Amino acid sequence: MSGRFLRLACTAAAAAQLALAPQSVAALPGPGAATAGPGTTTASPGTATASSEKRSVAELLTDLQQLYRATEKATETYNATEEQLKKQSTRAGRLDAELDRARLSLDESRVEAARLARQQYQGSNDISPYLRLLLARDPQHALDEGHVIGRLARERTETVGRLTGNERRSRDLARKARTAFYTQRALAERRKKDRDDVHRRLAAVEKLIASLSAEQLTELAEFERTGIAKAQDELITSGALGTAVERTPTQEGEEAVRYAVRQLGKPYEWGAEGPKSYDCSGLTSRAWQDAGTVIPRTSQEQWARLPRIPLTELRPGDLVVYFPEATHVAMYLGHGMVVQAPRPGARVKVSPLAANPVLGAVRPDPAGTPLPRYTPPELPVHALDGKDEGYAPATAPRPTAAQPAAPQPSAPQPAAPRPAASQPSAPRPSAPQSAAPRLAASQPSASQPSAPPASVPKPSVR
Repeated sequence: MSGRFLRLACTAAAAAQLALAPQSVAALPGPGAATAGPGTTTASPGTATASSEKRSVAELLTDLQQLYRATEKATETYNATEEQLKKQSTRAGRLDAELDRARLSLDESRVEAARLARQQYQGSNDISPYLRLLLARDPQHALDEGHVIGRLARERTETVGRLTGNERRSRDLARKARTAFYTQRALAERRKKDRDDVHRRLAAVEKLIASLSAEQLTELAEFERTGIAKAQDELITSGALGTAVERTPTQEGEEAVRYAVRQLGKPYEWGAEGPKSYDCSGLTSRAWQDAGTVIPRTSQEQWARLPRIPLTELRPGDLVVYFPEATHVAMYLGHGMVVQAPRPGARVKVSPLAANPVLGAVRPDPAGTPLPRYTPPELPVHALDGKDEGYAPATAPRPTAAQPAAPQPSAPQPAAPRPAASQPSAPRPSAPQSAAPRLAASQPSASQPSAPPASVPKPSVR
């Protein structure tokens, strides 16, 4: 084991022992600062620990948030490329099938044209039809024969026309198929680059986490808890969610909510759409697909293409979108809570709506009729725990049989050692925000931590 990952294992174990109560929220608030780009630099392994010890918790938190936001943005970019590649693969397959049929028709037309050419050659003579009619002993028979000859001539003309048309169609389809192939190959190459970008950013997160001491991890966790509690309290008391009367979902919305709740505890995996693991938009899109409504795959497309609604009109099943670039999405459960796949290393969980800076909300079923009565699904006892099983990158998704296999990406960074199941793992950091609700454009606040609010409605748990 290398020294870097030995140190990572020690850090994770120490953090697990010093972690606070498992009731911490596992959602990541993001600052309004710009997302770290590809050119973001980090300290070398030899200086990372010394450097981090000199910095405040807020500064470390800002760096960690930027890294996670950059990772999630890269993940959604990968998802968009993957979706385009799926569609392009389907189109290329359809064009190939059409080209095969066109070539078969072309071969049949050529055989028919050759047969007619042989008949014409074998039955040809130098006597014109008019002279044949004058010399015939039975003019009526000659006329009937002429009609047959005319019909055969028309058939020859039609055969030649079909042959010409099939040749033209085959050339056109061959050109489209070549274009589709080159587009498909370019998308596969871009998917590989996007995948490598995610791996690189996850490695940067690992590097920063490994540079932090157990004490710093504990301080970040406390900073997170108090920040989220303050933001959620301000959200509820401000009336930003409307009246205290909860709206009911549509039939489809209820089914989507119940599907999402059934996924609680399953691991986050970037690019995953279930059923064993999910990323944020993979969870929301698959839940609505299970309910019978197909929505866009990525959080950016969900924000761009679904009807937007004010937070005061939220009902269970609606989607809450976070951060200025719409790089995260969760499903609204009611009572100011959402179900989400938070980030790499975490698991599907229930979180306060204000756990991240809110960009807005969208509704997948705007034409649906709300149910007259609605009983929310019971949540398992661990739904609100927010336990984080580690910060390691998940395994990269493998290409399916329907997709062209892109060149293999560089090997993913080794996963950080996970704490034992009986120990609470390293809590996730977060920052409080002063606005209610926290909006994606707001800047991080250095407000003092406050006690968790007592007025936040809690979903029922069994």
